[in-house]
Amino acid sequence: MEIISNCTQDDLEKAAKALKDGHLVAFPTETVYGLGADATNEKAVSRLYSVKGRPTDHPVIVHISSINQLDKWAVDIPDSAFKLAKDFWPGPMTLILNRTKLAKDFITGGQSFVGLRVPHHPIAKELLIKFEALGGTGVVAPSANRFGAVSPTTAQDVITELEDYLALSDKILDGNQCEIGLESTVIRFTNNQPQILRPGAVTHEMIEESIGLKIISTTSAHEIKAPGMLLSHYAPKAKVVISGEVKQGDGFIAMSDISTPTGTFRLLSPDSVEEFAKNLYRAFRTADQKKIQRVVVIPPKGGGLAVSIVDRIGKASN
Repeated sequence: MEIISNCTQDDLEKAAKALKDGHLVAFPTETVYGLGADATNEKAVSRLYSVKGRPTDHPVIVHISSINQLDKWAVDIPDSAFKLAKDFWPGPMTLILNRTKLAKDFITGGQSFVGLRVPHHPIAKELLIKFEALGGTGVVAPSANRFGAVSPTTAQDVITELEDYLALSDKILDGNQCEIGLESTVIRFTNNQPQILRPGAVTHEMIEESIGLKIISTTSAHEIKAPGMLLSHYAPKAKVVISGEVKQGDGFIAMSDISTPTGTFRLLSPDSVEEFAKNLYRAFRTADQKKIQRVVVIPPKGGGLAVSIVDRIGKASN
């Protein structure tokens, strides 16, 4: 695999060509690093699933360069979904919509809908633009890690996770640490009513304010398959305990105003919810690097982004 730092326009053109030729390219987004493949190339997508160890019936999100590409992939799009796309794209939001014939079973898990996102990170945006200029239509890009493990927020995380699985012809684009650090909000519409299938930086409150509609209850994982809906996910090797009894030798994660228990390793001490989200996965990885067996996490309180943090901690603890 080739690791590219300080990505130039020429580097991005070569990465786009690699995608078009059926190779895999890991790249940064504002949420986490994604492992990209041409969304219309079944062989490339099959290899992506193999590299990740991802179940083939678990759908992947298609990344496009702008809202102008939306109707290539989706039909019967509700007005409220268009409104969200206009308000929050480019950004950390995925819309689950009825698919066109372009979206094949090998990316949707055999379901009749497809997940779509326009990322905000400049490297991701430029890569997609150059890929589409070569005749591409979209890039699937689940997190660039082994399935179920902690999502990568730096290029080094990707290397640690996947260097034994990637080929020499694959590429990793280094865009420094991801700004948000948690995966995108996933939203589906049922009878024009929004459902949050996975919380993220585009929050419940932001969605309702944008479209003036109340969020309906989240669909269970048995009714729909979407990224991040498994009960156990985003998990380090260490056992994650939520607000439990702290023991000697434990890792400890909490807001900075909560003191560190005696005999524990402080892994994260954020001053804000945003800092908590950005560095949570880095803290999980540090625990594994230090071979800490158990990590106690005291989640932040409140709504907004705190809800997403609680969701990820909960899945990591199962």
